[in-house]
Amino acid sequence: MNSLNRVVIFGATSAIAEHTARQLVQNGASVYCIGRNTDKLNRIIADLKVRAGSDQTIDGVSADLSDINQHLRLIEQASEALGGLDAALIAHGTLPDQKACEADVELTLQEIQTNALSVVSLLSLLANQFEAQGKGVIAAISSVAGDRGRQSNYVYGSAKGMVSLFMQGLRNRLAKKGVSVVTIKPGFVDSPMTADFDKSGPLWAQPDVIAKGIVNAMQKGKGEVYLPWFWWGIMQIIKHIPEAIFKRLSL
Repeated sequence: MNSLNRVVIFGATSAIAEHTARQLVQNGASVYCIGRNTDKLNRIIADLKVRAGSDQTIDGVSADLSDINQHLRLIEQASEALGGLDAALIAHGTLPDQKACEADVELTLQEIQTNALSVVSLLSLLANQFEAQGKGVIAAISSVAGDRGRQSNYVYGSAKGMVSLFMQGLRNRLAKKGVSVVTIKPGFVDSPMTADFDKSGPLWAQPDVIAKGIVNAMQKGKGEVYLPWFWWGIMQIIKHIPEAIFKRLSL
């Protein structure tokens, strides 16, 4: 079972990350939160401090995680504030407008920078630190959208697919080094990011449910986790539809 006593969360202002932080603090962890929206981040940190005990450290800083030049400094700040790191959760990202990306290649590249390249940067730096200390768990939120490219969201999906594949290799590299690499693949989550979606179907999950799954997966050092669990079956079907048929579908 992995220790989650000192955890840094990148993208802590996302709904999933906020609920994960609450779960971690409830379990006794000290948490360092990093997010772009300063006001929201400060509210989250204040809430976590109320929930925490006197022996827990709750701290954080606002930063634009798309700027990879800040990453090493942020990791060092988190480690210093918590007295070391047992775990990291990378949860930042955006949900781009697919049609807008199709019309603007610069927007497409910007979204890939945010959702893929900045995540790869953090994963690489954290991997080196945790490998050197011989323990720890690195988790990142990918998506079921990364399992197969679909016309409705292939810019977002390709970025998440890159993250998932990169983490497969990282997991293979660190498996014998005492470091767990956990890829989180949520399905539909009822959050501000999906505010404009029709949520009348049965497949939608609440952020607190996803958060519990994330904490459990990090503790157990699972490799690739679909949340909720039934998305594994759904994506197995989608991945195995023959391409000749799949390209004619409107998904």
